[in-house]
Amino acid sequence: MQFKKGDGWKACYDEEKGLYTAERGGCGYYHLYEITKDVFDALADGMRDDETYKLISSGRHLYMDVDDRCGPPYTVVFDDDYKTLCPWAHVVGGEHVWPAELTDAAVELFDSEKQNREQRRKKREQREKGHHA
Repeated sequence: MQFKKGDGWKACYDEEKGLYTAERGGCGYYHLYEITKDVFDALADGMRDDETYKLISSGRHLYMDVDDRCGPPYTVVFDDDYKTLCPWAHVVGGEHVWPAELTDAAVELFDSEKQNREQRRKKREQREKGHHA
């Protein structure tokens, strides 16, 4: 695995999986993303926070945890396989996870999560088949 790291972020290229991923975190938030090679290549230590935010958040959101004192803490798992996709990550949170139905609704509603729609729809279909079997 190859890593890049900066203030508040870390990115990984997993040669075995051919997968690029990144984490961003700070006071009150933590996010995991699947990113592209181009994003990985563009990331550099010393970049401004807004630059790294824009680059990393252009990827597919895998996981987020928010505890920013603006409301109760919550965790949203966009991809159930986030631990397999990012075994290197130091995942924060996970105590107050949104139910799958709420996550599915958010993915359908928010344009920022459109990269998760296909995989969430497949998971929902699998869950529904399991309930009707």
